[in-house]
Amino acid sequence: MGGRLATGLERISHDITSLREPGFWAVVGTFENSWTLAKFRGVYELPLPTSETQWQGIQLSDWESSHGKNDYELYVEKIKKSISKGDVYQVNACRTLKTVNSANRTLLPLAHRIIENNPAPFASYLSLPHIEIASASPERFVEFKDSVVVSSPIKGTSATEEFLEKDHAENLMIVDLIRNDIGRVAKVGTISTPRLLATEPHPGLFHLVSDVRAELDEKLDVVDLLKAMMPPGSVSGAPKSSALEIISENEGERGPYCGAIGWVENGRAELAVGIRTFWQGPDNYLRFGTGAGITWGSDPELEWEETELKARRLIGLAQ
Repeated sequence: MGGRLATGLERISHDITSLREPGFWAVVGTFENSWTLAKFRGVYELPLPTSETQWQGIQLSDWESSHGKNDYELYVEKIKKSISKGDVYQVNACRTLKTVNSANRTLLPLAHRIIENNPAPFASYLSLPHIEIASASPERFVEFKDSVVVSSPIKGTSATEEFLEKDHAENLMIVDLIRNDIGRVAKVGTISTPRLLATEPHPGLFHLVSDVRAELDEKLDVVDLLKAMMPPGSVSGAPKSSALEIISENEGERGPYCGAIGWVENGRAELAVGIRTFWQGPDNYLRFGTGAGITWGSDPELEWEETELKARRLIGLAQ
């Protein structure tokens, strides 16, 4: 990630408090709040190593969606009913695409395709014994340096620079949620929003992005910060507890999708939200997730189209 290459795997931990140990840790936190932490011996300012194999493309018809168009639109309607009853204000409704990895593909050549054809601020590649990830995430989850925390939630996606009123309302809603999450561990009076509703161009689409900044309470550390903020608010909903209940009832396990991917080193951290991400584990399936934020103003068909827009470019690169 970010031109940093980690090599020489020393050990793997699933205990988040391991991040208090010195050294460089690659971090994968699932949406369900389980952790894979890999400590590496060497870290270098180098590009991704070249791949000895070519990417064997996947036909579009080979992908199977956890929710078809009709099922997804019914899911959106169900969320809107919960909103009408006052149970929740916003929910990020996701679906997962999967295909059998019959060619035993490694994701390294796909990661190169992503870097070359879909450059993203937090593009990353991770290969561990039981999980492999190639991500084109555009969204900063947590930057932590010199006791300062910055989170940059994305809410609002469009094929043009024009956004709906619903997009602006949704972004503000999630900014409030992120402020609340960070507020649990921040020094009193230090939370600010230096950037609000900014338009950012990304390959094939535009996003609305805001920044939330704070100083961490001096008695706390990066472990406390991650515990307070997981799962990422921009891909769960508001209020978070109610949104998580709805997600649990209507979706399968998301895994690394919508979790956190990045690194922690001697108290510093840079982690992205695990979106625009391919991953595969020991079950021989390659997966990719896509979703949309649902509010009272959502149109089910348009929300389906948003999930298609977010997936289209990267699924295309996998062909």
